[in-house]
Amino acid sequence: MNADAAGGRRLRAGALTFWVEQGGSGPPLLLIAGLGYATWCWQELRAELGDDAAAVLTFDNRGTGRSDQPAGPYSMAMLADDAAAVLDAVGLADAHVLGHSMGGYIAQTLALRHPGKVRSLILVGTSPGGPDTQAVPQETLETWKLAATLPPADYARRSMPHSFAPGWTREHPEAFERILARRLAFPTPASCWLAQYNACVEYVGRGVDVGRIDRPATVIHGEQDRVVPHHNGKLLAQRLPGAKFVSLKHAGHLPMLEDPPGFAALVRAHLADRVSTSAAAQT
Repeated sequence: MNADAAGGRRLRAGALTFWVEQGGSGPPLLLIAGLGYATWCWQELRAELGDDAAAVLTFDNRGTGRSDQPAGPYSMAMLADDAAAVLDAVGLADAHVLGHSMGGYIAQTLALRHPGKVRSLILVGTSPGGPDTQAVPQETLETWKLAATLPPADYARRSMPHSFAPGWTREHPEAFERILARRLAFPTPASCWLAQYNACVEYVGRGVDVGRIDRPATVIHGEQDRVVPHHNGKLLAQRLPGAKFVSLKHAGHLPMLEDPPGFAALVRAHLADRVSTSAAAQT
């Protein structure tokens, strides 16, 4: 096991070694990042939650950050089993699970494959997949395609603004530069990004039967999302039994980075609801 001063460490989980970070107290909350992203994307949320809102656990998915980077192909089942293995490796029987974008695909798959490990779900900028969902907008796909041959720094600078609400990076240049620097400290290799992307394509084409997920859920989606259209979040909330839908009028695909205090408040509210519901059930 290798650790750094910030509290992260490399930990064997299943067949691979993953970079994991833990901190805080309260109900266990597993954060699962999206396509090509890693633990760097949760820094603002963890700071806003503080030390007492949740015992936060996050990790770099296979292929990203400081986790192992095996050759593809990857599948959503494989990525969900990785998440289950990380929970086992840190000694957690279960957790509330927050998944963003591809992380939402992983979280839904985790709830179906390992239901006992999921207390509840927070699904952000994500989709149930299947024929009724809307595809990534063509403009975004073209940007990704044009930037694909660039070095990691140029690719990130060219493509990442499409993940924010229109104009956000122009209005918050210093924050954008900080985020870029964290992303590029441990960049995702192109081959691993493609392996994750192909797993996403397969998931979206097939879809999952979210009606079989019986865990409490909050679905959060930005109305200005230019990666996973807002329609998909509404569809997901409609199909998840009893799910709460939170539509963010001015947010893009990355509400946890665009408005950390507001997003953290939504996470706190979800966890508080679960605590109060559990307490009521025990009386």
